Amino acid sequence: MKESLNFKTLAIVFATGLLGGISGVALTKSVSKDNVKEKTQPKIENTSFSTIPTVYSSATPTEFSSAAEKCIDGVVHVKTKYVQETQGYDNPFFQYFFGLPEIQQQPSQASGSGVIISKEGYIVTNNHVIENSTSIEVVLNDRRSFEAKLIGTDPATDIALLKIEADSLTVIPIGNSDNLKIGEWVLAIGNPFNLTSTITAGIVSAKARNINILDHKAGAIESFIQTDAAVNPGNSGGALINTNGQLVGINTAIASQTGSFTGYAFAVPVSIVQKVVSDLMEYGTVQRALLGIRVSDVTPEVAKEKNLSKINGVCIESVVEGSSKR
Repeated sequence: MKESLNFKTLAIVFATGLLGGISGVALTKSVSKDNVKEKTQPKIENTSFSTIPTVYSSATPTEFSSAAEKCIDGVVHVKTKYVQETQGYDNPFFQYFFGLPEIQQQPSQASGSGVIISKEGYIVTNNHVIENSTSIEVVLNDRRSFEAKLIGTDPATDIALLKIEADSLTVIPIGNSDNLKIGEWVLAIGNPFNLTSTITAGIVSAKARNINILDHKAGAIESFIQTDAAVNPGNSGGALINTNGQLVGINTAIASQTGSFTGYAFAVPVSIVQKVVSDLMEYGTVQRALLGIRVSDVTPEVAKEKNLSKINGVCIESVVEGSSKR
């Protein structure tokens, strides 16, 4: 998806960029000395402040530079060329008699990001970054440029796999996205607004988020990591890493009223990416098993109707005709 978008009140948009385009206060009461009776002052225990526990003593110090230095060379700039059709009519009659414009094809460029995942030159990016492209160029952080070969795509998860022939590549190690905790610090690395090698920080705001951005794709799978690390057009396909410098997600989309970052970004967890990439390498397509049922979330209404004690899980809506379950 390229960034010539019309945004509604709140749009969930892909983040691909177009080229060219305590202090405390003590309160006291003032009284007259004549009205004060002598009272025994309360005894204050001799307590050492060093023995008073603090609620933050177990917090982990935040240090980002090591992770950033380790991973920045492992994120690349992905530049694509594609053909864009202008609005018009392909009917010569309308064009001639009514002076209406004909459809024209114009070469266009777009950009995004990618993550190097192997010394052999395999690079993960988003499918929407390279979709419908006629050529793909990968620019490393050291400014070396390579023509990339498209190995395979998976629109259902918005993941694509590229390969370049290059040496001395920096590989970002794979982390465990399942072990991410809400509130954990993460870093986003990419090329927003064509600004190469940009790093932003935030926390994991939510996990397993479904934002229905891929609902038009057959078999779409959404389980996004939500973060408040700044992600903007051009960040798509870039790395979401933890403070250990491990890849935990591929930045994919933002929630925005304007098309730019306003607080929420979404990344495909690396647990999904690993499965997709492994299949694309081996088979050229993603191998999936179908359970043969249609499900929906258990809502308060469903829980009440079914007399459920908890509002969680999924509800089986139907069994797919012709599936192994029937």
